[in-house]
Amino acid sequence: MRSDRRDFLRGGALTILGSTATGATSFHGGTATAVPEFEFEEATISDLQVGMQSGKLTARAVAQAYLDRIESVDHKGPALRSVIETNPDALSIADALDKERRIKGPRGPLHGIPILLKDNIDTADRNTTTAGSLALAGSIALRDAFLVQNLRAAGVVLLGKANLSEWSRSRSVNQSSGWSARGGQCKNPYALDRSPGGSSSGCGAAVAANLCAAAVGTETDGSIVNPSNVNGIVGLKPTLGLVSRSGVIPFARSQDTAGPMCRTVRDAAILLSAMTGVDPRDSATAASHGHLQPDYTRFLDPSGLKGARIGVHRKAFGFHEEVDRLMEEAILEMKRQGATVVDPADIAHTDDYGDGELIVLYFELKEELNAYLANLAPKVPIKTLADVIAFNEAHKDVEMPYFGQDRFLSAERREPIVSRGVLTRPLTPETYLNALADNRRLAGLEGIDAIMSQHRLDSIIVPTDIPAWMIDLVNGDAQNVIRGFRPSALAGYPVINVPLGFVRSLPVGISFLGRAWSEPTLLRVAYAFEQATKQRRAPRFLPTAGSN
Repeated sequence: MRSDRRDFLRGGALTILGSTATGATSFHGGTATAVPEFEFEEATISDLQVGMQSGKLTARAVAQAYLDRIESVDHKGPALRSVIETNPDALSIADALDKERRIKGPRGPLHGIPILLKDNIDTADRNTTTAGSLALAGSIALRDAFLVQNLRAAGVVLLGKANLSEWSRSRSVNQSSGWSARGGQCKNPYALDRSPGGSSSGCGAAVAANLCAAAVGTETDGSIVNPSNVNGIVGLKPTLGLVSRSGVIPFARSQDTAGPMCRTVRDAAILLSAMTGVDPRDSATAASHGHLQPDYTRFLDPSGLKGARIGVHRKAFGFHEEVDRLMEEAILEMKRQGATVVDPADIAHTDDYGDGELIVLYFELKEELNAYLANLAPKVPIKTLADVIAFNEAHKDVEMPYFGQDRFLSAERREPIVSRGVLTRPLTPETYLNALADNRRLAGLEGIDAIMSQHRLDSIIVPTDIPAWMIDLVNGDAQNVIRGFRPSALAGYPVINVPLGFVRSLPVGISFLGRAWSEPTLLRVAYAFEQATKQRRAPRFLPTAGSN
C-alpha cells in the first residue's frame, strides 16, 4: 500500500512543496534535522479525497501514514512535541469509514480525513482532555464537545490531541507559549529554537509539519492567528457564536471560540463548514441563525479581490521592518488583483483599550473554569479553580518549574488588576460589566464597524504578528507587540491569517479582519490573496533561523 501511495503522489495528484529530505541544508542556519520523506507532504483535504475516491488510498492507510509521521517527527528526530497524545481508536475509526465508503459512499469532503484537536476540546473516547495540565491527567470527558459531534458526523478520523500553552495561557503572564506540564515545550518546525506561538501551539506546529491534514484550535485573543502566523499556515478565528464552545475548557466566554487551522484557505473553509451549528448548550450560537453556511467553499474565488475594498490599519505597522516590507508588497499585489485599497483606514480607539480586556478575562476565568470542572466525571478530584491552584502548589516541581500561576491567583482572589505594574482597578461585577461594554463598543461599533462603514470596506488588513521569537523558559514570552488582530478579539469578530512571506526563513502572516458574520467575505478575499501569492512553504526543521 505504501508503494501505491507513492505512485499516486508521483502521478501528479499532489503537488509536493519544500522537500524535507534527510540532510537538507539551510543557507546560514546549519543542517536541517534529518526526517524521513513523507508521501503526503502538503497534501490538501481534496487531494486525500481524490486518492480515497479512486481507491488508491484508504482512510486507514492515510491515518497510519500520519501516525507514523507523528512518531518520526514529533516523538523522534526534531521531537516537536506538538502532539500530546494519539487516539488509540484512530485506525478502527478509519476502518469503519472505509467500510462505509465502500457500501454507501462518502459522507462528504471530510470522510476519512485525519485531524488533531487542541487538548482543551472534549472527546468522549479513550483520549483525555487536560489543557496540558497534570491536574486533569486521566480526565476523560463524559460527552463530546458539540463541535466534535459535528466533525464525527462529517466523517473525520480523530488522530489525537495537540499540545498547547497550558490552560490556554491563562495561568501566568510569564508563560512560555507551547509549554505544558503534560506535553513539555513544543517547538517551531521552521527553526527548532523558536516558539511555536500560542496558545494553540501544537495545532500550529503539527499542521505546518504535516502531522495531520488539519487541526482545530481555540482562541481568546490571538491563540489561533498567532501560532498560524509563526508556523506559516492558515488560521481562522470565527465570529463568536458561529462555533459552539460547549465541551471546550474555557478561558473567557466573551472572547473564546474554536476555529480551523490548516495549510490552505480551502481546507479551512471545508473544516469550518462541518464545525458550525446552533447548540442548546451554548447560548451564543443562537445568534448564528441566518448566518450559517452549509458550504463555505462556495465563496472561494481566485478573482475575489477584483472590486474588493480593502482597508489598511496603518497603526498596526512599524513593529518590524521586514514585516512592513512584506505588507507593502502584499498591498501592491492586491491592487494588481483589482482591489481598491484605502490607506490608511485606521481602526479607532486601539490605543484606548487600557486594562479592559484583563478585567474581562480575569473575571470570567474563575466562573467559567469552575463551571467546566464541576461537570467532570465524579472520579476526577479537581472541581474548582482553587483545586487547580492547590494541585499546582503541591506539585510545583513538575507544574511550575519555569513560571507560576499569578493569573490563576488573581482570578481566584478577585484581586485588583495590575497592568504593566502600574494601573490598578478593582475586580468587581460592576467593573467587569463596564469593561465588557467598553471593549465591545470601542473595538466593534466605534472601531471595526465604524471604519468599514465609512469606507465601505470588505475587509481590513494588518500584519498578524512578529516572526517567531526564541523559546525562553526564564522570561517566558517577553515580546511586546501592537497586535492588529486585537480589535477582532475584543469585539468577537472574525479574522483569518494567511501566509505572507518569510523573514530570515521564519514565516509571517497577514490578517484579514471583518465585521461579525463576515466569514464568507473574508474567505473570498483571503483565498484570492493566497492564490495570487502562494507563500506557504513546508518547514525544513532548521536548528535556528537561516537567512532570507
